[in-house]
Amino acid sequence: MKLTLKTPKPRNPLVAPSLQRKAGMHRTGGGASRQQAQAALRREVERLRPSP
Repeated sequence: MKLTLKTPKPRNPLVAPSLQRKAGMHRTGGGASRQQAQAALRREVERLRPSP
């Protein structure tokens, strides 16, 4: 009797590269948005400081 093994389903060749380059929406990363928010807060605090 011959032994036949079921071959596994082939993997999608496009998934691994997309995961490696973090494919997704085109927007700035978390660090960049935090940095922008921090700069905006600094500008607002500077604007609200009382003048001597």
